[in-house]
Amino acid sequence: MHRIIVVGGGAGGLELATRLGDRFGSESRAPRAQVILIDRNPTHIWKPLLHEVAAGSMDPFTHQLEYAAQARWHGFEFQQGELVGVNRAARTVTVGPLIDTDDHVELLPQRVLPYDTLVIAIGSTTHFFGVRGAQEHALALDTVWQAERFRRRLIATCMRAQSLPLAMQAVEAPDVAEIGVTDVRPRPRVEIAIIGGGATGVELSAELRATAKVLASYGLHQLDPQHDIGITLLEAGSRILPALPERVSSATAELLAKLGVTVRTDQRVMEVTPSALHTASGENIRADLTVWAAGIKAPAVLSELDGLEVNSLGQLNVRATLQTTLDDNIFALGDCAACAWPEEKRNVPPRAQAAHQQASFLMHTFQARLDGAALPDFHYRDFGSLVSLGHFSAVGSLMGGVIGRNMLVEGLFARFMYMSLYRLHIAALHGWPRMVLDTVAHWLHRSTMPRVKLH
Repeated sequence: MHRIIVVGGGAGGLELATRLGDRFGSESRAPRAQVILIDRNPTHIWKPLLHEVAAGSMDPFTHQLEYAAQARWHGFEFQQGELVGVNRAARTVTVGPLIDTDDHVELLPQRVLPYDTLVIAIGSTTHFFGVRGAQEHALALDTVWQAERFRRRLIATCMRAQSLPLAMQAVEAPDVAEIGVTDVRPRPRVEIAIIGGGATGVELSAELRATAKVLASYGLHQLDPQHDIGITLLEAGSRILPALPERVSSATAELLAKLGVTVRTDQRVMEVTPSALHTASGENIRADLTVWAAGIKAPAVLSELDGLEVNSLGQLNVRATLQTTLDDNIFALGDCAACAWPEEKRNVPPRAQAAHQQASFLMHTFQARLDGAALPDFHYRDFGSLVSLGHFSAVGSLMGGVIGRNMLVEGLFARFMYMSLYRLHIAALHGWPRMVLDTVAHWLHRSTMPRVKLH
């Protein structure tokens, strides 16, 4: 049988492995291919939800999917381990050993797996841009473990801060600045700094304001959630959400201001310390907790894959067929692929909708490949973007391809559409009937649990 290996179980990789297993794998009516999924983790969670995990508003253990179970249900094989290398001449993939994190013993040795077709979909990782102290003192949100680590540190910081004395700060009153009158007000006891005004930074800042209120209501801290906990969002550019239309950016900034989030634009961070940020303008900004959400890059291993071409961000260069430029048997999709978007004269953006479209496209591509037909070209369609602003609101833009013109959406309607994106992902993995059951089950579970995870 034709042997297809998919490396990376993110939104695109898992959807592709699932559909390939259903169509060509061991559970299909006429098996034509052996499908193998490789991932370093045993479970999958939709990455756009990690800001909710970090804020505690989502319990990752109720939303994670076991790769081994998905493989059993959909006719593919799962191999746990990290991508180490590729031998293009021999058509083999090397998977690193699996180490038990508790006992530090080797569970599985390093393995070499042969392939006929290889798909690389290992996503992206945080880009610290070489800023001093950023990697050591700022928290990233690439994995569930990192998101859970931030949540635990948030609770611990609030609990410790409640015993600290109030500090006062003098703020110049804008309407009487000419006569030097100042307003003296309490300074927040906890300062949270989020570096990066993209979707992740914006969504996390909104969720954290709601989380602070819930933690106080359950008695985990005695701080005033509005005044004792400061949330500052810093963006190096002139506005937040620079990849979205300006009216979406402006509407989002207004909504964040209503939530008590301080938005600072044109603030390029030059150094991160355990308790402060130093900016290019010479400011020192206090930060008890710092989250780095300022950019992404491809994992370093991609530049070591037997000479495959990568761009300046480390992404694999691919052709319109999503085949890598130097090897017809290796494809790439999602954040780790540099795929041209001719209509916009730039590359396809690193979004979940792009990975979903590419996974669906490759499903048809591999049908043609198995049949010996010519491979089609991928064409990306931008359906717009939505940004969550907490439990009851969202904001975004629907693109002309959907409704005939671009339209700003916000409020409950936008929030419903944002939630539906995740449900569409679940439907792609399990089918519509099970998606409906999954939705009901999670709704019932939430009705008996606190609104945020408390431990």
